[in-house]
Amino acid sequence: MATISNLFVDAGSSYSNIITVASNTGAPLNLTGYTVKSQLRKSYQSSVAYNFNASVLTPTAGQVRLELTPVQSEAIPPGRYLYDVEITAPTGSRTRVVEGVVTVTPQITQI
Repeated sequence: MATISNLFVDAGSSYSNIITVASNTGAPLNLTGYTVKSQLRKSYQSSVAYNFNASVLTPTAGQVRLELTPVQSEAIPPGRYLYDVEITAPTGSRTRVVEGVVTVTPQITQI
């Protein structure tokens, strides 16, 4: 079962978050050779998706990084979204490791 973690993104700003993926024993999962993907959507059925730039940061420490550039975060309308993070093993096995709500707050300063 995926861990629940809610995120906050400021529209128009850089966003970065590091997630540590743990094994069943609680130790960091070795993500060597794994790939990662993450999207946010307004609802489970929404056909419109926004992609996080998701990557394995430190494989042996089980660390995954989610990022958005200012241009990417500005393109997401303010509001509440659902997201998840899925890892794919070298064998092709896919696992959802994190899910939750992303709140995108509107940008006030227009630079």
